[in-house]
Amino acid sequence: MADAVRDWIAYGLTGRSPATLSNYTTIANKHVVGQLGARKLRDLTADDVDRWLRAESRVVSTRTLRLMHSLLNRAVRHAMARDKVMRNVVELCSVPTGREGRRSKSLTFTQAEKLLRAAEASSMRAYVVLSLLTGARTEELRALRWEDVDLAGSPDEDPPVPPSISVLRSVRMDGDTKTRRSRRRLALPSRAVRALAAHAERPEVSTGRADLVFASRNGTELDAHNVRRSFRRVAADAGLDAAEWTPRELRHSFVSLLSDSGVPLEHISRLVGHSGTAVTEAVHRQQLRPVLEHGAIAMDGIFPSDDHADDRRTPL
Repeated sequence: MADAVRDWIAYGLTGRSPATLSNYTTIANKHVVGQLGARKLRDLTADDVDRWLRAESRVVSTRTLRLMHSLLNRAVRHAMARDKVMRNVVELCSVPTGREGRRSKSLTFTQAEKLLRAAEASSMRAYVVLSLLTGARTEELRALRWEDVDLAGSPDEDPPVPPSISVLRSVRMDGDTKTRRSRRRLALPSRAVRALAAHAERPEVSTGRADLVFASRNGTELDAHNVRRSFRRVAADAGLDAAEWTPRELRHSFVSLLSDSGVPLEHISRLVGHSGTAVTEAVHRQQLRPVLEHGAIAMDGIFPSDDHADDRRTPL
């Protein structure tokens, strides 16, 4: 079994991202090879798989159980295609319910305010502000480029076009957004405009070593683990239990804060790029019209700018 699983990982995952390969390898080695690896492939029975899944259900979530079952299933199918086993008993087994997984949560308004204040002195300031005030996915922000950022807008157009970002790509293996409908153009709240403008003046950014808005010191995309570690430092400075929060929960907080402020669900759905969004069908940045302003307007109301003189939007 160990050989079959490792052979599938080595030759059956072509085109997968390094992060996916690392995740699959870790889970396979710990939960599959570690428990079933010594079994002969041809002697594996459905009862063996059922007992394995039932035992693992006491220590892992249902989601992880499904992934473990899928990994083993694909590894045995891979072996069948190479005539190393005659049938796949894994397909005969159902996945039991595992432990309840970690639930995502949202910041309250007070917690969000504290987080934004704590981020002021951090290199993560613009990242935190943009995540919380636009609802962009963390993988979308890590791939954001300066060419997709418009901090000036076009106030003289009719109607005026506010400052915005265009979400056109992510750090996924193919570089595209999660779905085609996730392509969207988002107006920026005033606080986000200020944070991005200040971020652009940082020495490591203004030297022009990378077109990426958020880049590592050598100009490459930020690693998810580094982002999480940096974010948790900000969370700790804000008085939160840093171990309990991740960057993706800023997106959940965006949705909750807008909902609490009375923004209609259909507007929120469009802002976060969920299915049903009608204005995200265009492919190119220049074609993403109209700018989706509902989030920026609401966030300007929730987190007002210190200077309202340039605020040309009308409230909802």
